[in-house]
Amino acid sequence: MRVQSYLFFNGRCDEALAFYASAIGATTTFITRFGDAPEGSSNTAPDWADKVMHANFEVGNTQLMASDGQCALEGDASMRACSLSIEADSQADAERMFNALVDGGTVTMPFQSTFWSSGFGMLVDRFGVKWMVSAPA
Repeated sequence: MRVQSYLFFNGRCDEALAFYASAIGATTTFITRFGDAPEGSSNTAPDWADKVMHANFEVGNTQLMASDGQCALEGDASMRACSLSIEADSQADAERMFNALVDGGTVTMPFQSTFWSSGFGMLVDRFGVKWMVSAPA
C-alpha cells in the first residue's frame, strides 16, 4: 500500500507541471487530456478538451498526480489542509529550490537555519500549494 498526493490546478495544470520541472526538476511521466476520454464519458465543458484530466509527475523518487480536475465544477481549488515537504541533498540545493518555488508565491517562513536543520523554509507557491523545504541536518 502507498499514499500519493493528487494536486488540482483549476485549469492551470500544464503551467504547474512546467513550473515544477523548472523549479525542482520534476518530470512528467504521463498525461491525458479531457478530450482523450471516450465520447460521453466526461461531463466536462467542450472548452476543457485540452485541459489535463490526469498526469503523473516525479520529483526525485516521489510520484505525484495532478489534474485540472473537478475544481472547475466545484469552484474551489485551494489547498489549505496540507503541505508538501521536500528535502534537498544539500543546503545550497534546498535554498535554490525554495527561491524557485516561491517565485510568484508567498513566503510563510523565510529559509533559515533552525535547531533541526541547516536550512528550512515554508511557502505557498503561485498555484496555492504549500511547501516545506528542508536541507539536511
